[in-house]
Amino acid sequence: MTAVLTRSRPGQGASGGSGSGSGGAPPSDREAALLGTPMPADRMRALWVTLVITTIGGVVRLWNLGHPTDDGSPVFDEKHYVPQAWQMLRNGGYEDNYGYELVVHPPLAKQLTAVGEWLFGYNGWGWRFTAALAGVLIILLVIRIARRLTRSTLLGAVAGILVICDGVLHLQSRMGMLDIFQALFVVAAFACVLVDRDQVRERLAVAVREGWLHETPYGPRLGFRWWRFGAGLLVGLATAIKWSGMYWVLAFGLLTIAFDIAARRAAGVARPWLGVLRRDLAPAAWAIGLVSVLVYFSTWWAWLASETATDRHYAEIEGDDSFGFLPTALQNLMLYTFNVLDFHSGLATPDGDPHPWESKPWTWPMGLRPMLYYHSSGSDIGGCGQHECVQATMLIGTPAMWWLALPVLAWGLWRMLLRADWRYAAVLVGYGAGLLPWFVNLDRQMYFFYATPMAPFLVLGLTLVLGHLLGRAKDGFERRGTGLLVVALYTGLVVANFVWLWPILVGESITVDQWNAQLWLPSWR
Repeated sequence: MTAVLTRSRPGQGASGGSGSGSGGAPPSDREAALLGTPMPADRMRALWVTLVITTIGGVVRLWNLGHPTDDGSPVFDEKHYVPQAWQMLRNGGYEDNYGYELVVHPPLAKQLTAVGEWLFGYNGWGWRFTAALAGVLIILLVIRIARRLTRSTLLGAVAGILVICDGVLHLQSRMGMLDIFQALFVVAAFACVLVDRDQVRERLAVAVREGWLHETPYGPRLGFRWWRFGAGLLVGLATAIKWSGMYWVLAFGLLTIAFDIAARRAAGVARPWLGVLRRDLAPAAWAIGLVSVLVYFSTWWAWLASETATDRHYAEIEGDDSFGFLPTALQNLMLYTFNVLDFHSGLATPDGDPHPWESKPWTWPMGLRPMLYYHSSGSDIGGCGQHECVQATMLIGTPAMWWLALPVLAWGLWRMLLRADWRYAAVLVGYGAGLLPWFVNLDRQMYFFYATPMAPFLVLGLTLVLGHLLGRAKDGFERRGTGLLVVALYTGLVVANFVWLWPILVGESITVDQWNAQLWLPSWR
């Protein structure tokens, strides 16, 4: 994308030379500090690597996608969202079943599910196809993001393999639920934030090279930032899947501001903090904040245009004029929203009677309390070679990755705080936005599938660590070869772990002994 810069009018105290309040390094050094390590030059090879690994991931995600079902009906929480998606397909984008009013999430994920049902019908393939497609797109995005973070096509490929082999992302890609769509939009927004960071630095490098960076002490205006706008659009879509998407609205908004401060400091802007306040804060607020809000409300188009959607005329029916200053349609939407908020606020764990598969967020990083989505056993199930067989699907994070989460987080914090490594900072922001807010209300019912959007960031963190183990390109042959061996061995371990878990990720028939062998920890039972 062509860089667009706006030259500001000179201000008092500005210097036209290379010296500044930040140190006075020559422009060439400033430019090098801004641009950092360039992206790899192997664009065509990287494209083929991305396409091949994504295609392999697509085969893995789509394999026997329609299995299992509950005698042809959805399983686990599919029972909520799949019928609602079918209603949307019938009605043109909205739910209307007042006898089944548990409609407590925004409409977008169910509208996307309805696309698959339109293509394949009301069956496992139909209600899972678009979720599988979202899972495949996550593979593609993580490959490209990892390549950008590490400046290595090899490590991008490794990240793609790790994503394919993650049990959480695999099973959620094969369920007619909501969370995989949110993960897709969050990861896509993160990709936009990273490209925006690089583009901002390229634009500032132009100002450094041409010698007009210091025309004001605040630095130049940076023009319209399409990638930041895209990030705002995508986190709005993530919020239109589940309201928890708003955590990434805040997280990525703050991350872009932090990137802007660092970029202006690296460029040698005399007053980088004030420069960001004057030049970048308001545009970021509308590009990430306002745009995401507008996108969120736009996804209610079918509900607003209908006459029979769930609670569409709540204000008139109940005589509630709490939002009487708004147009009638928006009054109803706000009342509906607050009803849903009341539902979520009251969704507490009953004393002494928790859900059998409930978990709290401190268990999520290592996947200590997975979820059983489907289980069927008995002599009527064949295919395992014994009299009694088991078919089950369980949401388990591949232990070879998830059990390393705490060391990776600790290493990432060390790199962020003591080495000012922006890559770890960015990954930790994305990961933390999916984890930390859930600690605010620990009495609420929570489940491991809420951690789905965290999984891609875990993979990216692991990939950064593998990059350190691999070593730099200028390291000696022996060091580089040893690092490559370690990376290959670890990647093979992850693949082997995924293959071991495969039967309980896709519902294959296994013996009772094999089923018990899959349950490594007491908390998995």
